[in-house]
Amino acid sequence: MKKVAVIMGSDSDFKVVQKAILKLKEFSVPYEVHVMSAHRTPDAAAEFSKNAKANGFGVIIAAAGMAAHLAGVLAAHTTIPVIGIPIKSANFDGMDALLATVMMPTGIPVATVAVDGAANAAILAVQILALSDDELSSKLENMKSDMAAGVAKKDEDIIRKANEL
Repeated sequence: MKKVAVIMGSDSDFKVVQKAILKLKEFSVPYEVHVMSAHRTPDAAAEFSKNAKANGFGVIIAAAGMAAHLAGVLAAHTTIPVIGIPIKSANFDGMDALLATVMMPTGIPVATVAVDGAANAAILAVQILALSDDELSSKLENMKSDMAAGVAKKDEDIIRKANEL
């Protein structure tokens, strides 16, 4: 199975990014976690991305706040999918990171999840890997089924509560 790279622009992003790591663990997807900066270590970020496919990665998740150029820098140097997680900062509530992550030029796509949407980034990475992995596909189907069952249970509970009024 291919690995997922989880790259954050700063160690302060770990609080958000750990939700992606936990979700990857839930699906038993191998991963590596690194801190790289599009601005402070651009050569390291480019080198990692250039070699990602050869090093067994199938998807890169990139989390960054503020200027949030990390996902774009990584995407510029690879052909494997890159998923951006815009990180909320004190300045613009994450809008700056969201816009920086989604506004990519033609030919350098970055799939982008919600601000601080690390769990969804991991699920999207699993969905990408599941295209060629039936076991992962089955795990995703079970997750969706469990979610539906949870909503049905909540529906039953709320109907009961409403009828008890």
